[in-house]
Amino acid sequence: MSDVAPSNLNTSPRFDTMRFLTKYSTLLALLALVLFNVIFTNHFISIQTLNVNLTQVATIVIVGVGMTLVIATGGIDLSVGSLMAISGAIAPLIFLGTAVHIGEIHVAVAVGMVLAILVAGAFGWFNGWLITRFHIQPIIATLVLFIAGRGIAQVSTNGNLQPFKLGEFQWIGLGRWFGVPVQVVIMIALVALTAWILKRSLFGRQILAIGGNERAARLAGVPVANVKRWVYCISGLCSGIAGLVVIAINSSSDANLVGLGMELDAIAAVAVGGTLLSGGRATVTGTLIGALIIQLVRYTLLANGVPDDVAKLVKAALIIIAVWLQRHGRT
Repeated sequence: MSDVAPSNLNTSPRFDTMRFLTKYSTLLALLALVLFNVIFTNHFISIQTLNVNLTQVATIVIVGVGMTLVIATGGIDLSVGSLMAISGAIAPLIFLGTAVHIGEIHVAVAVGMVLAILVAGAFGWFNGWLITRFHIQPIIATLVLFIAGRGIAQVSTNGNLQPFKLGEFQWIGLGRWFGVPVQVVIMIALVALTAWILKRSLFGRQILAIGGNERAARLAGVPVANVKRWVYCISGLCSGIAGLVVIAINSSSDANLVGLGMELDAIAAVAVGGTLLSGGRATVTGTLIGALIIQLVRYTLLANGVPDDVAKLVKAALIIIAVWLQRHGRT
């Protein structure tokens, strides 16, 4: 008799291709896009190109941070674009209406920015209250502010454009911090903070528990209603910040246009980034990568003479692929 173990007792782990693709698909796609542009797109490797692409995605990612948390609980937030419009309408009303003397500008700008962001956060909390108090589906509850929110912004400004030229405020969209656009710094800070919350904090674990199995989370003692309200509040706060960035860049506030279509861009970034649309698993760094992929696809197509309408079709295809990978990655 031989003492050699049978050859079929192989304990080495098998390589799971689908699981690998599900886990690293967004990063691989981003690297492929970068490599393609390095080889085929002129002037791609430059600080100017890097800044252009980062500033293009900054507001999407800022809103996407809040959207990631909302979707992680199994919800959705259609009101983010309207909350951007509200924030963008309120801030100029305050700092243009109260800064009578030069010495008061800094205070007026600070008050205008803080109040605008807090109002957007309060409306976000209202979304969460509707959902948890009356058990309304998130898509319906947030649809209320999707429709009414932009109307609130338009009424508050009488439908008028609010132009301004105020460096004390516009640094949030046009300023630089050690050569890096301020809006990009804000984006990175929010992504890093939210990533820490999801991985290291009790609040982050509660968010994922609710999205994974809300009933089980409630039975385990998770304050589901409070967590959801705060998640939608955070989404509102992020939208408020993004609204300020947009009007700072444009040097004006137009309630008809600020945040228009942002809810779709944010959801697309979250989906492509790998966060489960059914909740329970979230990656805010994936949202950043997803937004970069969508932006680089558009940049690549435009740089190679392809119409912008085609980029929208490609964006839709990316979402379908992302959802397909999510579904098959769990099987």
